[in-house]
Amino acid sequence: MSQGVAVTGMGMISAIGNNVEENFASLTSGKIGISEITQIKTVHAKEIMVGEVSATNDELEKQLKLPKNTYSRTPLLGILAAKEALANAGISSVNDYRTGLISGTTVGGMDKAEQYFYEYFENDTHWNHINALHAGDSTQKIAGAIGLEESFITTISTACSSAANAIMLGARMIKSGELDRVIVGGSDSLSKFTINGFKTLMILSDTYNTPFDENRKGLNLGEAAAFLILESEEIVAKENRKVLAYLKGYGNANDAYHQTASSENGDGAVLAMEKAFKVAGLSPKNINYINAHGTATPNNDLSEGRALIRVFGGTVPDFSSTKTYTGHTLAVAGGVEAIYSILALQHNVVYPNLNFKTPMKEFNLIPQTELKHKEIGTVLSNSFGFGGNCSTLIFSKEA
Repeated sequence: MSQGVAVTGMGMISAIGNNVEENFASLTSGKIGISEITQIKTVHAKEIMVGEVSATNDELEKQLKLPKNTYSRTPLLGILAAKEALANAGISSVNDYRTGLISGTTVGGMDKAEQYFYEYFENDTHWNHINALHAGDSTQKIAGAIGLEESFITTISTACSSAANAIMLGARMIKSGELDRVIVGGSDSLSKFTINGFKTLMILSDTYNTPFDENRKGLNLGEAAAFLILESEEIVAKENRKVLAYLKGYGNANDAYHQTASSENGDGAVLAMEKAFKVAGLSPKNINYINAHGTATPNNDLSEGRALIRVFGGTVPDFSSTKTYTGHTLAVAGGVEAIYSILALQHNVVYPNLNFKTPMKEFNLIPQTELKHKEIGTVLSNSFGFGGNCSTLIFSKEA
């Protein structure tokens, strides 16, 4: 049995593209998706910038041929990404093997539930949205839309590491023989609740985010959906699948340091990376590019920077944060950046860490600031969530 698990399909929608191809074109051309809020009525509209998907809910419903105002934005985005991933893998029947769906989300149906919250005790007109508040509802709707019948369908909500943990769990279930194929990733939409919550934490920026910069002001919230298809060696051989990359290693750890802050020394991040190396059978010297979590908050970039130095020593490989393009897509970040990592492998490119000007005073770490072409065999992707839930994925061209 090979060390890695095959990735055979990818699908996504974000602020910089409606599919994988458009996202990669934006990454390599420097097209960003950060702007003022246009689709949510909030008192903070002029105070912050976000990464919005350009399509309205009405447009998404028409594209998916769904009745008006029946689904919240989270499953609408997720259905589009999951369908693209299945098509990319060449899967016409999702139930022909033991198939699972593991989706990460933090928002769930919150964007619609909050819209009708004050009507809750007055009438039942929009109770479908009230009842769809919980995270698992969006996963069930995605499963129904792609035709997935009785199987393993579950939701992970570990804040910003959710999709990374979904990918990790999917790989473990294939390697253990529990499933033959797993659709893994996540979906999250912008909502008043998350905007207000992050505003209260005082970590939202009123301008473009600047990861690993001394003068970083905070993050830009984003929305997206991203799914990967993981398949067993048996399916790959039998169906003659094209393998896009291999998920070689994965690790999850919790530093239990603070409800919203990471350990100042990056303890959880170090443990997650070390676990991923152990699973992959690799060492830090094998990594050619790091897609950093890089949220542009004072705490994260200090913590992650120190963790990278602890793991890689004085030879930290090329690294960058792609959140400068999409904003921080919360639960989906690990899925979005997993796809970006695989695209980096396929095209041998390192994406620029946009907006960087001044190195942080605590260490001499300089992210890659221009598009760089070089041979890339292995990519490490970090995703760190509130509560200290830290996850690392390692993707490789070789099994």
